Amino acid sequence: MSVVELRKPEVRNAPSIEPPVWEDLAARFRPIFARIAEGAVTREIERRLPHEEVNWLREAGFGAVRIPITEGGSGATIAQLFRLLVELGEADSNLVQILRAHFAFVEIRLNDDEQPEVRRTWFERIVAGALVGAAMAERTSATETTLELVREDDHYRLNGRKYYCTGTLYADWVSAAARDGEARVSVLVPTDAEGVTRIDDWDGFGQRLTGSGSTVFDNVRVEEAQILRRFNPGEFRADSYITAFYQQFHLSALTGIARAVKRDAIAFVQAKTRTFGVPGNSDPRNDPLVQRVVGKIASHVFAAEAIVDSVSAALDAAYASYLAGAPDDDLFLEADRRAYQGQQVLVHSVPEIAALLFEVGGSSATQESRRLDRHWRNARTLGSHNPAILREKVLGDHFLNGTDFRKQWAEQWNPAKPEDSDAEATPETTAVGAA
Repeated sequence: MSVVELRKPEVRNAPSIEPPVWEDLAARFRPIFARIAEGAVTREIERRLPHEEVNWLREAGFGAVRIPITEGGSGATIAQLFRLLVELGEADSNLVQILRAHFAFVEIRLNDDEQPEVRRTWFERIVAGALVGAAMAERTSATETTLELVREDDHYRLNGRKYYCTGTLYADWVSAAARDGEARVSVLVPTDAEGVTRIDDWDGFGQRLTGSGSTVFDNVRVEEAQILRRFNPGEFRADSYITAFYQQFHLSALTGIARAVKRDAIAFVQAKTRTFGVPGNSDPRNDPLVQRVVGKIASHVFAAEAIVDSVSAALDAAYASYLAGAPDDDLFLEADRRAYQGQQVLVHSVPEIAALLFEVGGSSATQESRRLDRHWRNARTLGSHNPAILREKVLGDHFLNGTDFRKQWAEQWNPAKPEDSDAEATPETTAVGAA
Protein backbone atom coordinates (compact mmCIF):
# COMPACT_ATOMS: atom_id res chain seq x y z
CA MET A 1 0.00 0.00 0.00
CA SER A 2 1.74 3.14 -1.19
CA VAL A 3 1.75 6.32 0.83
CA VAL A 4 -0.68 8.93 -0.43
CA GLU A 5 0.91 12.02 -1.91
CA LEU A 6 0.06 14.97 0.26
CA ARG A 7 -1.46 17.18 -2.40
CA LYS A 8 -1.97 20.90 -1.92
CA PRO A 9 -5.32 21.66 -3.61
CA GLU A 10 -6.30 25.17 -4.59
CA VAL A 11 -8.00 26.61 -1.54
CA ARG A 12 -11.57 27.83 -1.93
CA ASN A 13 -12.30 29.73 1.26
CA ALA A 14 -9.06 29.97 3.21
CA PRO A 15 -8.18 33.24 4.93
CA SER A 16 -6.18 35.52 2.63
CA ILE A 17 -3.71 36.26 5.41
CA GLU A 18 -0.66 34.01 5.61
CA PRO A 19 -0.17 31.94 8.77
CA PRO A 20 2.11 33.45 11.41
CA VAL A 21 5.88 33.07 11.24
CA TRP A 22 6.71 30.10 13.46
CA GLU A 23 9.37 31.76 15.59
CA ASP A 24 7.15 34.79 16.20
CA LEU A 25 4.26 32.55 17.22
CA ALA A 26 6.41 30.38 19.48
CA ALA A 27 8.03 33.42 21.09
CA ARG A 28 4.62 34.52 22.39
CA PHE A 29 4.13 31.35 24.40
CA ARG A 30 7.61 30.07 25.31
CA PRO A 31 7.92 32.31 28.39
CA ILE A 32 4.62 30.87 29.63
CA PHE A 33 5.77 27.33 28.91
CA ALA A 34 8.93 28.05 30.91
CA ARG A 35 6.88 29.27 33.90
CA ILE A 36 4.70 26.16 33.66
CA ALA A 37 7.80 23.93 33.63
CA GLU A 38 9.24 25.63 36.72
CA GLY A 39 6.34 24.47 38.87
CA ALA A 40 5.77 21.05 37.32
CA VAL A 41 7.49 18.99 40.03
CA THR A 42 5.90 20.94 42.89
CA ARG A 43 2.43 20.54 41.36
CA GLU A 44 3.04 16.82 40.99
CA ILE A 45 4.20 16.42 44.59
CA GLU A 46 1.34 18.50 46.01
CA ARG A 47 -1.19 17.28 43.45
CA ARG A 48 -2.11 20.88 42.85
CA LEU A 49 -4.40 21.29 39.86
CA PRO A 50 -2.93 23.80 37.36
CA HIS A 51 -5.81 26.29 37.31
CA GLU A 52 -3.40 29.21 37.42
CA GLU A 53 -1.28 27.80 34.62
CA VAL A 54 -4.32 27.20 32.42
CA ASN A 55 -5.32 30.82 33.01
CA TRP A 56 -1.88 31.99 31.87
CA LEU A 57 -2.48 30.23 28.56
CA ARG A 58 -6.06 31.50 28.36
CA GLU A 59 -5.01 35.10 28.90
CA ALA A 60 -2.30 34.80 26.26
CA GLY A 61 -4.83 33.67 23.66
CA PHE A 62 -3.53 30.12 23.42
CA GLY A 63 -7.03 28.68 23.08
CA ALA A 64 -7.59 30.75 19.93
CA VAL A 65 -4.33 29.87 18.23
CA ARG A 66 -6.08 27.91 15.42
CA ILE A 67 -8.83 30.47 14.85
CA PRO A 68 -8.15 32.50 11.68
CA ILE A 69 -6.60 35.94 12.07
CA THR A 70 -9.63 37.42 10.30
CA GLU A 71 -11.79 36.07 13.14
CA GLY A 72 -9.59 37.26 15.97
CA GLY A 73 -7.26 34.28 16.45
CA SER A 74 -3.62 33.60 15.60
CA GLY A 75 -4.27 31.73 12.34
CA ALA A 76 -1.81 28.94 13.14
CA THR A 77 -1.58 25.90 10.92
CA ILE A 78 -2.24 22.45 12.36
CA ALA A 79 1.49 21.74 12.25
CA GLN A 80 2.22 24.92 14.20
CA LEU A 81 -0.43 24.05 16.79
CA PHE A 82 1.10 20.66 17.47
CA ARG A 83 4.64 22.00 17.56
CA LEU A 84 3.45 24.35 20.29
CA LEU A 85 1.75 21.46 22.09
CA VAL A 86 4.95 19.40 22.00
CA GLU A 87 6.75 22.27 23.73
CA LEU A 88 3.90 22.60 26.22
CA GLY A 89 4.08 18.84 26.79
CA GLU A 90 7.75 19.13 27.62
CA ALA A 91 6.81 21.68 30.28
CA ASP A 92 3.89 19.63 31.63
CA SER A 93 2.09 16.93 29.64
CA ASN A 94 -1.06 17.38 31.75
CA LEU A 95 -1.71 20.72 30.06
CA VAL A 96 -1.76 19.18 26.57
CA GLN A 97 -4.40 16.67 27.59
CA ILE A 98 -6.42 19.31 29.44
CA LEU A 99 -6.77 21.30 26.20
CA ARG A 100 -7.50 18.35 23.90
CA ALA A 101 -11.28 18.63 23.87
CA HIS A 102 -11.09 22.41 23.47
CA PHE A 103 -8.93 22.32 20.35
CA ALA A 104 -11.00 19.49 18.86
CA PHE A 105 -14.11 21.63 19.37
CA VAL A 106 -12.40 24.50 17.54
CA GLU A 107 -11.26 22.21 14.72
CA ILE A 108 -14.76 20.83 14.20
CA ARG A 109 -16.10 24.38 13.97
CA LEU A 110 -13.40 25.17 11.39
CA ASN A 111 -14.78 22.30 9.29
CA ASP A 112 -18.43 23.30 9.64
CA ASP A 113 -19.88 25.23 6.69
CA GLU A 114 -23.47 24.44 7.65
CA GLN A 115 -23.62 26.54 10.81
CA PRO A 116 -21.77 29.82 10.17
CA GLU A 117 -23.59 31.63 12.97
CA VAL A 118 -22.63 28.90 15.44
CA ARG A 119 -19.01 29.15 14.33
CA ARG A 120 -19.01 32.93 14.67
CA THR A 121 -20.61 32.82 18.14
CA TRP A 122 -18.17 30.27 19.51
CA PHE A 123 -15.09 31.82 17.95
CA GLU A 124 -16.00 35.15 19.54
CA ARG A 125 -16.29 33.46 22.92
CA ILE A 126 -13.03 31.57 22.51
CA VAL A 127 -11.12 34.65 21.34
CA ALA A 128 -12.43 36.33 24.50
CA GLY A 129 -10.87 33.52 26.55
CA ALA A 130 -13.51 30.79 26.85
CA LEU A 131 -12.33 27.17 27.04
CA VAL A 132 -14.44 24.13 26.18
CA GLY A 133 -14.28 20.75 27.89
CA ALA A 134 -16.03 17.48 27.07
CA ALA A 135 -18.33 15.02 28.80
CA MET A 136 -18.74 12.01 26.52
CA ALA A 137 -17.84 8.73 28.23
CA GLU A 138 -19.87 6.98 30.92
CA ARG A 139 -19.20 4.20 33.43
CA THR A 140 -21.84 1.81 32.17
CA SER A 141 -21.88 -1.92 31.46
CA ALA A 142 -21.91 -1.25 27.71
CA THR A 143 -20.88 1.57 25.40
CA GLU A 144 -23.94 3.76 25.50
CA THR A 145 -25.30 7.17 26.42
CA THR A 146 -27.57 7.51 29.42
CA LEU A 147 -27.30 11.30 29.88
CA GLU A 148 -30.84 12.42 29.08
CA LEU A 149 -32.24 15.63 27.64
CA VAL A 150 -35.98 16.11 28.22
CA ARG A 151 -38.22 18.86 26.85
CA GLU A 152 -39.86 21.14 29.41
CA ASP A 153 -42.03 23.95 28.03
CA ASP A 154 -39.76 26.16 25.90
CA HIS A 155 -36.51 24.65 27.15
CA TYR A 156 -34.94 21.33 28.21
CA ARG A 157 -33.60 19.65 31.33
CA LEU A 158 -30.39 17.63 31.34
CA ASN A 159 -29.80 14.78 33.81
CA GLY A 160 -27.10 12.17 34.24
CA ARG A 161 -23.44 11.58 34.94
CA LYS A 162 -20.31 11.44 32.79
CA TYR A 163 -16.76 10.28 33.47
CA TYR A 164 -13.33 10.86 31.84
CA CYS A 165 -14.32 14.52 31.46
CA THR A 166 -10.78 15.63 30.73
CA GLY A 167 -10.31 19.40 30.88
CA THR A 168 -13.80 20.16 32.17
CA LEU A 169 -12.51 21.19 35.61
CA TYR A 170 -10.72 24.06 33.86
CA ALA A 171 -13.32 24.89 31.20
CA ASP A 172 -16.06 27.50 30.91
CA TRP A 173 -18.29 25.28 28.79
CA VAL A 174 -18.72 21.52 28.55
CA SER A 175 -19.76 19.74 25.36
CA ALA A 176 -21.82 16.70 26.36
CA ALA A 177 -23.27 13.77 24.45
CA ALA A 178 -26.88 13.07 25.44
CA ARG A 179 -30.07 11.33 24.37
CA ASP A 180 -33.21 13.21 23.41
CA GLY A 181 -35.68 10.37 23.02
CA GLU A 182 -34.37 8.32 20.09
CA ALA A 183 -32.08 11.08 18.86
CA ARG A 184 -28.52 11.74 19.93
CA VAL A 185 -27.51 15.33 20.63
CA SER A 186 -24.40 17.35 21.26
CA VAL A 187 -25.22 19.97 23.89
CA LEU A 188 -23.12 22.76 25.38
CA VAL A 189 -23.58 23.78 28.99
CA PRO A 190 -21.81 26.46 31.06
CA THR A 191 -19.74 24.72 33.71
CA ASP A 192 -21.04 27.15 36.33
CA ALA A 193 -24.71 26.51 35.46
CA GLU A 194 -27.02 25.52 38.30
CA GLY A 195 -27.03 21.73 38.61
CA VAL A 196 -23.58 21.16 37.07
CA THR A 197 -21.08 19.57 39.46
CA ARG A 198 -17.50 18.83 38.43
CA ILE A 199 -15.73 16.24 40.59
CA ASP A 200 -11.98 15.70 40.80
CA ASP A 201 -12.17 11.91 41.16
CA TRP A 202 -9.63 10.87 38.52
CA ASP A 203 -7.31 8.39 40.27
CA GLY A 204 -4.96 7.26 37.51
CA PHE A 205 -1.30 6.84 38.50
CA GLY A 206 -0.25 9.17 35.68
CA GLN A 207 -1.51 12.41 34.12
CA ARG A 208 -2.81 13.09 37.63
CA LEU A 209 -3.62 16.76 37.10
CA THR A 210 -5.79 16.52 33.98
CA GLY A 211 -9.05 16.58 35.93
CA SER A 212 -10.29 13.55 33.98
CA GLY A 213 -13.02 12.88 36.51
CA SER A 214 -16.79 13.07 36.73
CA THR A 215 -19.35 15.68 35.74
CA VAL A 216 -22.88 15.46 37.14
CA PHE A 217 -25.87 17.14 35.48
CA ASP A 218 -28.79 17.51 37.89
CA ASN A 219 -31.87 18.99 36.22
CA VAL A 220 -29.72 21.50 34.31
CA ARG A 221 -31.69 23.97 32.21
CA VAL A 222 -30.73 23.90 28.53
CA GLU A 223 -31.96 26.30 25.87
CA GLU A 224 -32.51 25.31 22.25
CA ALA A 225 -29.50 27.40 21.20
CA GLN A 226 -27.25 25.21 23.37
CA ILE A 227 -28.03 22.13 21.28
CA LEU A 228 -25.30 22.07 18.69
CA ARG A 229 -26.27 19.03 16.64
CA ARG A 230 -28.81 16.22 16.44
CA PHE A 231 -28.27 12.75 15.00
CA ASN A 232 -30.47 9.75 14.50
CA PRO A 233 -29.44 6.34 15.90
CA GLY A 234 -26.96 4.66 13.59
CA GLU A 235 -26.13 7.85 11.69
CA PHE A 236 -22.38 8.10 11.30
CA ARG A 237 -20.40 11.28 11.02
CA ALA A 238 -19.04 12.34 7.66
CA ASP A 239 -15.48 11.37 6.89
CA SER A 240 -12.91 13.83 8.18
CA TYR A 241 -9.50 13.96 9.79
CA ILE A 242 -10.84 14.58 13.29
CA THR A 243 -10.01 11.10 14.63
CA ALA A 244 -6.37 11.55 13.66
CA PHE A 245 -6.50 15.06 15.10
CA TYR A 246 -7.59 13.70 18.48
CA GLN A 247 -4.89 11.02 18.34
CA GLN A 248 -2.25 13.62 17.53
CA PHE A 249 -2.78 15.17 20.97
CA HIS A 250 -1.56 11.98 22.64
CA LEU A 251 1.36 11.75 20.22
CA SER A 252 2.29 15.37 20.98
CA ALA A 253 2.03 14.84 24.75
CA LEU A 254 4.19 11.71 24.48
CA THR A 255 6.75 13.60 22.41
CA GLY A 256 6.76 16.39 24.98
CA ILE A 257 7.43 13.80 27.70
CA ALA A 258 10.29 12.39 25.61
CA ARG A 259 11.81 15.86 25.32
CA ALA A 260 11.47 16.31 29.09
CA VAL A 261 13.26 12.98 29.64
CA LYS A 262 16.11 14.14 27.43
CA ARG A 263 16.25 17.50 29.22
CA ASP A 264 16.29 15.93 32.67
CA ALA A 265 18.81 13.25 31.72
CA ILE A 266 21.26 15.85 30.43
CA ALA A 267 20.79 18.14 33.44
CA PHE A 268 21.17 15.25 35.87
CA VAL A 269 24.38 13.93 34.31
CA GLN A 270 25.99 17.33 33.86
CA ALA A 271 25.57 18.07 37.57
CA LYS A 272 26.98 14.74 38.81
CA THR A 273 30.54 14.49 40.16
CA ARG A 274 30.57 10.87 41.32
CA THR A 275 29.97 7.43 39.89
CA PHE A 276 29.19 4.21 41.74
CA GLY A 277 32.37 2.11 42.18
CA VAL A 278 34.72 4.94 41.29
CA PRO A 279 36.65 6.51 44.19
CA GLY A 280 36.79 10.28 44.63
CA ASN A 281 35.38 12.74 42.15
CA SER A 282 34.48 11.53 38.67
CA ASP A 283 33.03 12.95 35.50
CA PRO A 284 29.98 10.90 34.44
CA ARG A 285 29.35 13.15 31.43
CA ASN A 286 32.51 11.69 29.86
CA ASP A 287 31.62 8.09 30.68
CA PRO A 288 31.02 6.30 27.35
CA LEU A 289 28.25 4.16 28.85
CA VAL A 290 26.40 7.22 30.11
CA GLN A 291 26.94 8.93 26.76
CA ARG A 292 25.43 5.91 25.04
CA VAL A 293 22.27 6.10 27.17
CA VAL A 294 21.83 9.82 26.53
CA GLY A 295 22.47 9.26 22.83
CA LYS A 296 19.73 6.63 22.72
CA ILE A 297 17.29 8.92 24.52
CA ALA A 298 18.07 11.78 22.11
CA SER A 299 17.54 9.49 19.10
CA HIS A 300 14.12 8.44 20.36
CA VAL A 301 13.20 12.10 20.82
CA PHE A 302 14.23 12.82 17.24
CA ALA A 303 12.03 9.96 16.00
CA ALA A 304 9.08 11.13 18.09
CA GLU A 305 9.32 14.68 16.73
CA ALA A 306 9.52 13.33 13.18
CA ILE A 307 6.37 11.26 13.74
CA VAL A 308 4.44 14.27 15.03
CA ASP A 309 5.60 16.39 12.09
CA SER A 310 4.57 13.64 9.64
CA VAL A 311 1.08 13.32 11.12
CA SER A 312 0.72 17.11 11.18
CA ALA A 313 1.63 17.30 7.49
CA ALA A 314 -1.12 14.80 6.70
CA LEU A 315 -3.61 16.72 8.83
CA ASP A 316 -2.74 20.02 7.16
CA ALA A 317 -3.20 18.42 3.73
CA ALA A 318 -6.56 16.99 4.78
CA TYR A 319 -7.70 20.38 6.09
CA ALA A 320 -6.56 22.03 2.84
CA SER A 321 -8.77 19.61 0.89
CA TYR A 322 -11.73 20.73 2.98
CA LEU A 323 -10.90 24.41 2.36
CA ALA A 324 -10.69 23.67 -1.36
CA GLY A 325 -14.26 22.41 -1.28
CA ALA A 326 -13.18 18.86 -2.21
CA PRO A 327 -12.72 16.79 0.98
CA ASP A 328 -10.38 13.96 0.01
CA ASP A 329 -11.04 10.53 1.50
CA ASP A 330 -7.53 9.40 0.58
CA LEU A 331 -6.03 12.25 2.57
CA PHE A 332 -8.29 11.48 5.54
CA LEU A 333 -7.17 7.85 5.36
CA GLU A 334 -3.53 8.90 5.19
CA ALA A 335 -3.90 11.07 8.30
CA ASP A 336 -5.40 8.14 10.22
CA ARG A 337 -2.78 5.74 8.90
CA ARG A 338 0.11 7.94 9.99
CA ALA A 339 -1.46 8.63 13.39
CA TYR A 340 -2.10 4.94 14.06
CA GLN A 341 1.40 3.93 12.98
CA GLY A 342 2.95 6.69 15.07
CA GLN A 343 0.95 5.47 18.02
CA GLN A 344 2.40 1.97 17.72
CA VAL A 345 5.90 3.45 18.05
CA LEU A 346 5.46 6.10 20.72
CA VAL A 347 3.32 4.20 23.23
CA HIS A 348 6.28 1.84 23.60
CA SER A 349 9.35 3.99 22.95
CA VAL A 350 8.54 6.88 25.29
CA PRO A 351 8.00 4.71 28.41
CA GLU A 352 11.19 2.88 27.45
CA ILE A 353 13.35 6.00 27.48
CA ALA A 354 11.53 7.30 30.56
CA ALA A 355 12.74 4.15 32.35
CA LEU A 356 16.16 4.44 30.72
CA LEU A 357 16.59 7.81 32.40
CA PHE A 358 17.35 6.01 35.67
CA GLU A 359 20.34 4.25 34.07
CA VAL A 360 22.24 7.56 34.19
CA GLY A 361 21.12 8.52 37.66
CA GLY A 362 21.61 5.80 40.22
CA SER A 363 19.57 5.80 43.42
CA SER A 364 19.60 9.59 43.71
CA ALA A 365 17.43 9.75 40.59
CA THR A 366 14.64 8.06 42.55
CA GLN A 367 14.33 10.86 45.09
CA GLU A 368 10.75 12.01 45.61
CA SER A 369 11.88 15.62 45.35
CA ARG A 370 12.80 15.01 41.70
CA ARG A 371 9.70 13.01 40.70
CA LEU A 372 11.46 11.72 37.61
CA ASP A 373 9.13 8.73 37.74
CA ARG A 374 6.31 11.00 36.55
CA HIS A 375 7.62 10.78 33.01
CA TRP A 376 7.11 7.01 32.85
CA ARG A 377 3.76 7.17 34.68
CA ASN A 378 2.46 9.90 32.40
CA ALA A 379 3.62 8.13 29.24
CA ARG A 380 2.18 4.80 30.28
CA THR A 381 -1.15 6.42 31.17
CA LEU A 382 -1.36 8.20 27.83
CA GLY A 383 -0.62 4.92 26.06
CA SER A 384 -3.45 3.25 27.95
CA HIS A 385 -5.98 5.75 26.57
CA ASN A 386 -5.76 4.08 23.19
CA PRO A 387 -6.73 0.70 21.68
CA ALA A 388 -3.17 0.23 20.46
CA ILE A 389 -3.34 -3.54 19.91
CA LEU A 390 -6.61 -3.18 18.00
CA ARG A 391 -5.05 -0.59 15.72
CA GLU A 392 -1.97 -2.77 15.28
CA LYS A 393 -4.25 -5.53 13.99
CA VAL A 394 -6.26 -3.31 11.62
CA LEU A 395 -3.06 -1.79 10.23
CA GLY A 396 -1.74 -5.26 9.48
CA ASP A 397 -5.01 -6.21 7.78
CA HIS A 398 -4.88 -2.96 5.84
CA PHE A 399 -1.36 -3.47 4.49
CA LEU A 400 -1.78 -7.20 3.83
CA ASN A 401 -5.27 -7.21 2.40
CA GLY A 402 -6.08 -3.65 1.47
CA THR A 403 -8.82 -3.45 4.09
CA ASP A 404 -10.14 0.06 4.69
CA PHE A 405 -10.00 0.36 8.47
CA ARG A 406 -12.00 3.60 8.36
CA LYS A 407 -14.92 1.72 6.80
CA GLN A 408 -14.55 -1.01 9.39
CA TRP A 409 -14.87 1.60 12.11
CA ALA A 410 -17.87 3.22 10.40
CA GLU A 411 -19.63 -0.14 10.16
CA GLN A 412 -19.04 -0.73 13.85
CA TRP A 413 -20.84 2.55 14.68
CA ASN A 414 -23.36 2.34 11.85
CA PRO A 415 -24.70 -1.22 11.88
CA ALA A 416 -27.16 -2.66 9.40
CA LYS A 417 -29.91 -2.39 11.99
CA PRO A 418 -29.36 0.99 13.64
CA GLU A 419 -32.33 0.46 15.92
CA ASP A 420 -30.29 -2.21 17.72
CA SER A 421 -27.42 0.19 18.34
CA ASP A 422 -26.87 2.50 21.28
CA ALA A 423 -23.77 4.01 19.74
CA GLU A 424 -23.13 7.69 19.62
CA ALA A 425 -22.99 9.42 16.30
CA THR A 426 -21.79 12.96 16.80
CA PRO A 427 -18.42 14.11 15.48
CA GLU A 428 -17.49 15.12 18.98
CA THR A 429 -18.28 11.70 20.47
CA THR A 430 -17.27 9.13 17.93
CA ALA A 431 -13.90 10.78 17.54
CA VAL A 432 -13.33 10.86 21.28
CA GLY A 433 -14.23 7.22 21.56
CA ALA A 434 -11.89 6.43 18.70
CA ALA A 435 -8.95 8.11 20.29
